[in-house]
Amino acid sequence: MTTTTPTTTPATTTPATDATTTTTLSAAAVPDPGTIPPHALRRVIETALEEDAPWGDVTSETLIPASATATATLAAREPGVLAGGEVFVAVMHAVDPGLVVALALRDGAAFAAGDVIASVTGSARSVLRAERVALNLVQRMSGIATLTARYVDATVGTGARIVDTRKTTPGLRALERHAVRCGGGHNHRTSLSDAVLAKDNHLAVLLAEGVGIGDAIRAARARLGHTVHLEVEVDRIDQIEAVVSAGVDTIMLDNFTVPMLDEGVALVAGRALVEASGGVSLETVAAIAATGVDIVSVGALTHSARALDLGLDVDVTA
Repeated sequence: MTTTTPTTTPATTTPATDATTTTTLSAAAVPDPGTIPPHALRRVIETALEEDAPWGDVTSETLIPASATATATLAAREPGVLAGGEVFVAVMHAVDPGLVVALALRDGAAFAAGDVIASVTGSARSVLRAERVALNLVQRMSGIATLTARYVDATVGTGARIVDTRKTTPGLRALERHAVRCGGGHNHRTSLSDAVLAKDNHLAVLLAEGVGIGDAIRAARARLGHTVHLEVEVDRIDQIEAVVSAGVDTIMLDNFTVPMLDEGVALVAGRALVEASGGVSLETVAAIAATGVDIVSVGALTHSARALDLGLDVDVTA
């Protein structure tokens, strides 16, 4: 168990790495998913706390004595995979650096219903003030991690990576991307600034301008730095050769059927990474991954994951 001690400024913590819990998910074996960029985490928390109590917590400040203390336990009400331990701590410390938070599980660990995830002790007003924001974020993130783990489990043995997309909640991308890693998945480009990814609308504009896709790719490659990744999306088999022969790093096969993916992988023949996108669900992902694609991108990881049921309950026996 990792215990965070009071600090004079809002802080995050690194969850313990020795806790394991058995469930039907295998994400307890996920390596360290890394941390969330501090500036991104701070911005999210400041915005969320200001939204939730712009002029303070009227209920707690009216009803709860300033001297009252409390211990509250964060526990799972259903099985899942944890994401957001450091976020939970950071929210508590943003409200009150004097709160002491103990994490029983690391990010990426699977847990069962009833398992204790963390506890927090200190000013009762502070615990109540931070409760909703801390829960909202850790429930959202753990829901994403849990859904990601299910996709990863469904593709074990295929060699395909499960990756997210830019279909994230505005303002929460850094947290949601971290949650995908906690579930054993990987991240696609973080933003429009990170890589070239020409999709159907880009190709439609080029076509309207009378520019061939092969020529456009070669011209782009000539302008780009050698470290910039170049990916192009196609939605027909007959587009593959022109794209691959022009020198892309990754070709995205969008909304291809499984037989079409088989054919597409054979046509690419190792000349570029192959990404499958569109029509991916828990029911279809295993067959898609088995075609030999290198990457399966799943927008549902972030745009359709439901919040996991976690609860923060004050210990009335203390």
